[in-house]
Amino acid sequence: MTEIGYTVSSEEHGPNELVEHAVRAEEVGFEFASISDHFHPWVGQQGNAPFVWSTLGGIAQATDDLPVGVGVNCPIMRIHPVNVAHAAATAATMFEGDFFLGVGTGERLNEHVTGEHWPEHSVRLEMLEEAIEIIRKLWQGGQQSYYGDHFTVENARLFTLPEEPPDIVVSAFGDTAARAAAELGDGFWSVGPQDVIETWEDAGGEGPRYSQMTVCYAEDEEDAIDTAHEWWPNSALTGELNSQLPTPTHFEQACEMVTREDIAEGNIITDPNPETHIENLEGFADAGYDHVYVHQIGPDQESFFQFYEEEVLPEVA
Repeated sequence: MTEIGYTVSSEEHGPNELVEHAVRAEEVGFEFASISDHFHPWVGQQGNAPFVWSTLGGIAQATDDLPVGVGVNCPIMRIHPVNVAHAAATAATMFEGDFFLGVGTGERLNEHVTGEHWPEHSVRLEMLEEAIEIIRKLWQGGQQSYYGDHFTVENARLFTLPEEPPDIVVSAFGDTAARAAAELGDGFWSVGPQDVIETWEDAGGEGPRYSQMTVCYAEDEEDAIDTAHEWWPNSALTGELNSQLPTPTHFEQACEMVTREDIAEGNIITDPNPETHIENLEGFADAGYDHVYVHQIGPDQESFFQFYEEEVLPEVA
């Protein structure tokens, strides 16, 4: 049975709003939430990028038992893996087991800010493997050291640990990364229905399978298309631009090529008919995903919550 979650979109909302959104998501019946970890928004219009670990503390205190995961953190550049291990252990303790850590090789947009060289994907994948090993070692407790090709850890010990370590769910968008995710992770993470889930399964991948469905709900579809084009034009960018462009300004320049028609014909669901949403959720399930988190684009989250509470969630429960 597929669980339906909600995307706590850090790029579009401030931290207090994000906490309120997580509370509303639990109230209307979403079964989990995913929160993005960004240093920058994709484009300036989105306007936000609060520190995810601070926001998680607020969500943990404001919700009752809503499982929440970071989707996804890049533990290889901007934040050293010892700090990710520390932050995630604290979050898992606060959520009392209802926390999971999504990790991936990141985007230049967020990770280059410390001035370190942005390596090619194969190197970032090596770094991710070491980072996951470090995180798991620290979660075992006791004093730990690690000497790898990319990271060094000396005499580190986490004193605040959850009763059980959280799942580490690895993001993948290509066959090489999918095979690595099968080897390294406790589950699979993607944005949109990725065919590489089959590669992950063939490589022995086991555990929960997460994917995001992006929507822009409004009573009028034309209004929804306008909102999506204004707030999330980056969805129409193809190829490796999302991982390679360094600043929101560069994304804005690239998005000048994105037309309203691109949004209307793209992968954002703008149809206000609940059957369209239900059918697409079922499509994710048919593709092999057992957790689908829904991202509502734009400022109007409350209309979306009411729509899903009344029209969509009861039909997919």
